[in-house]
Amino acid sequence: MPASASPTRKIAAIGAVLALVVALVAIGIAVEGGSDGASKTPGAAASVSPQEDDDQQALYDQLARQTIRRVDGDPLAVGKKDAPVVLVEYADYQCSFCGRFTRETQPELIKKFVDDGTLRIEFRNFTIYGADSERAARASWAAGQQGKFWQMHDQLYAKTNKGSALAEDKLVEMARKSGVADLDTFRTDLGSPAAAAALKKDQDEGYGLGVQSTPSFLVNGRPIAGAQATGVFEQAVAQAAERAKQAGTPGAPGKGRGSGTAEEPAK
Repeated sequence: MPASASPTRKIAAIGAVLALVVALVAIGIAVEGGSDGASKTPGAAASVSPQEDDDQQALYDQLARQTIRRVDGDPLAVGKKDAPVVLVEYADYQCSFCGRFTRETQPELIKKFVDDGTLRIEFRNFTIYGADSERAARASWAAGQQGKFWQMHDQLYAKTNKGSALAEDKLVEMARKSGVADLDTFRTDLGSPAAAAALKKDQDEGYGLGVQSTPSFLVNGRPIAGAQATGVFEQAVAQAAERAKQAGTPGAPGKGRGSGTAEEPAK
């Protein structure tokens, strides 16, 4: 393909499978990190220059349309359904950098942007470390069926849990600590076809975009790779909110949470 071909034409030629990879290259993200997807230098940031060219912005808009769901009552989401900015996270519960984002960055984003209606966070179970990760993902989904996804999510990421720490009996105990009321139903839901289908939907979405490591993020379609410094996310959200305001996107920032807000993460 000629080097001068635009990102939009590249996507048309190679399809959505490599859309995220093209986006990462287009904005100059250097993914040099370990298996968890963070860069070797903590805090190394994706470029978030406001001087986007039209092709790049068209690419981000396409990625946003492919990924943002805005489903009423989505237990794996927090924030107003019509928030002008949506952060989509692809993560694995055995991923230490995913845990770092949850413990250090997500609370700050909730305090600064979710609480005023600017940001919605939608979580995707993107398991890359095998059966233990898949069991944990199904457990988080099962907790969500009883309105306790975010509490279970925080339990799973309170420390890096791997292998036998994610055995079913350990997950049931985490669910109990998370406030899941009916543990028998939780066990049933954990092993249900519905849980498997929900996990496959998230995995298929990520793989279809070209996601290869965790955590991976999209902020209104703009990729951020790895557990970057909190300021990188804050800047990306602020710029996305400003672009949405200039474009007249419905759901401008406003006080309070509106309808369609799932139960928020425990703070």
